[in-house]
Amino acid sequence: MSDLDRLADALHPGASALFITGAGVSADSGLPTYRGVGGLYEDKDTEDGVPIEQALSGPMFRSRPAITWRYIHQIEQACRGALPNAAHRVIAALESHLARCWVFTQNVDGLHAAAGSKNLVQIHGTVHRLSCTACAWRDTVADYAHLDALPTCPECGAVIRPDVVLFEEALPRNAMATYGSALSQPFDVVVSIGTTAVFPYIARPMWLAQRQGALTVEINPGRSRVSAAARLRLETGAAAAFSALAERLGLPA
Repeated sequence: MSDLDRLADALHPGASALFITGAGVSADSGLPTYRGVGGLYEDKDTEDGVPIEQALSGPMFRSRPAITWRYIHQIEQACRGALPNAAHRVIAALESHLARCWVFTQNVDGLHAAAGSKNLVQIHGTVHRLSCTACAWRDTVADYAHLDALPTCPECGAVIRPDVVLFEEALPRNAMATYGSALSQPFDVVVSIGTTAVFPYIARPMWLAQRQGALTVEINPGRSRVSAAARLRLETGAAAAFSALAERLGLPA
């Protein structure tokens, strides 16, 4: 029996599952990463002469928001028009198939929500929500085509920002509380997909599941910080893996 067949058998209607997703899931929708293979800033700094992680940091936004917005615009434009792929769609369909199903994603593109996932923790936020840095103004947008180079609040004139976690900023309390609540009940299956899992809060569910005796699975063409915790490893892309899984489970892909 293949690892894919073992995973399909484990995802029966009475099971519970947690899917932890990173940039590799959205890569199959044509979205670039910051760095790495196909990254927007692969092996080079930004045009302002600083690493992209510094340009997209909280300290840079507070001191020179125009620089941060320059690269927010570039990344959003590169992602504009992207649609959920088979991985997003099948994970969403599994909410109705399983007894309990949660998604914990690092991605800010909103594709899990667009695919229909409801039990969703967007730990780094989403680019589709904007908020004012000075007042209570909020908005939800499909894209940034209508925004100025340095967008300002229509109510008070202060700089606005996407509701995303920039580098060197704290994680959102509400999302972390939901994440902690979901993990308080053990899962039968924990699947890490398309992430290097370099942050401890991303890696934690896999190591916790391994200690609890759950089935731990990694779907990733390369190795990561949680590969050693995975009982099953599918060295393939997310969309291909979930298309094959959907066929075995009789789910739409």
